[in-house]
Amino acid sequence: MTPQNASDDSRWSDLERPPLNAAALRRALVREGGLYTEVDVVQRTGSTNSDLVARAAAGKAGEGAVLVAEEQTAGKGRLDRRWTAPPRSGLFFSVLLRPAEVPVARWGWLPLLTGVAVATGLSRAAGVDTALKWPNDLLVTVGGQERKAGGILAERAGEGGVVMGVGINVTLRADELPVPQAGSLALAGAVGTDRDPLLRAVLRSLEDWYGRWRSAGGDPSVSGLQETYAAGCATLGRTVRAELPGERSVVGEAVAVDGDGRLVIATEAGVREPVGAGDIVHLRPA
Repeated sequence: MTPQNASDDSRWSDLERPPLNAAALRRALVREGGLYTEVDVVQRTGSTNSDLVARAAAGKAGEGAVLVAEEQTAGKGRLDRRWTAPPRSGLFFSVLLRPAEVPVARWGWLPLLTGVAVATGLSRAAGVDTALKWPNDLLVTVGGQERKAGGILAERAGEGGVVMGVGINVTLRADELPVPQAGSLALAGAVGTDRDPLLRAVLRSLEDWYGRWRSAGGDPSVSGLQETYAAGCATLGRTVRAELPGERSVVGEAVAVDGDGRLVIATEAGVREPVGAGDIVHLRPA
C-alpha cells in the first residue's frame, strides 16, 4: 500500500516494505572478535559492489565491511547483467573479505561458499527450501517450478580483497518480477519476510562458513564446504549445456563440483570436462 501523498523517496512510502534498521543491525552483527566491522545502509545507490570496491581501493573499508542498499539502480550480475527490483523489496548487500591466509587459487570457492551461507540462513529464517544453481544463483520453488530468487557476484578489491555481492528477492509480487522465470521468498511461501532478521541470519551464516573455510586454509573438503555445496546444488544430476566463449559448448550430465569449484560435466563421449565459473557464458538445461 502506497499513500498517495508519499513521495518515492519517503522511508515509509510503502508500508508493507518498512526500511531496514541500521542501528539494530550494527548492534546484532558488529562485535569484538567477529567478522563484521561496520554495517552501513544507504537508501539508494547504483551498485553496492562498485561502491564497496571503491571504498576498499581508497583505504576506507576493511575486512568485514558490509554495505546494504534499500534500492539498487544499477545492480550487477555476472557478465554485466543487470539486477533491478522495487525499493525495499529485497536484500541487496556487499561484504568485503580479505582471506590473507588462503591461497588465491582457492578464492574461486568464495561465491559457492556465499551461496551455501545464503541458502542456509534463509532456510532457517524464512522457512523456505532453497537450492543452488551452479555457480551463483539461488533457487526457490513457486507453483511447482524452480525460480531464481537471488544471485551472487564476486569482484576483486585490490590485491588482497574480494567483495561478495548478494541480491535476494524477498517480497516481490508476481506482477513485479523482472522476468517470468524469476521468483521471490514471498512467492515461495516464506513464513517470514521481515528483512532485518533475514539479513542477520544470512550474514551470521556467512560469518560461520567463512570462518570454517578460512581456518581450513581454504580447503573445501576439510571445511565441509564441498560436500555441503554438492548436497544443495540443483544442477548436479541434470543434463546441461555449458555455453563457452568462442561459440563452444559442452553438453552432458553435471556429475560433480571438483576441488577447484568447477562443474564437472560427463559427456556422451565418456569425457569428464571441468568448467570454471569464469569461463562460462550460460548454463542451460540440455
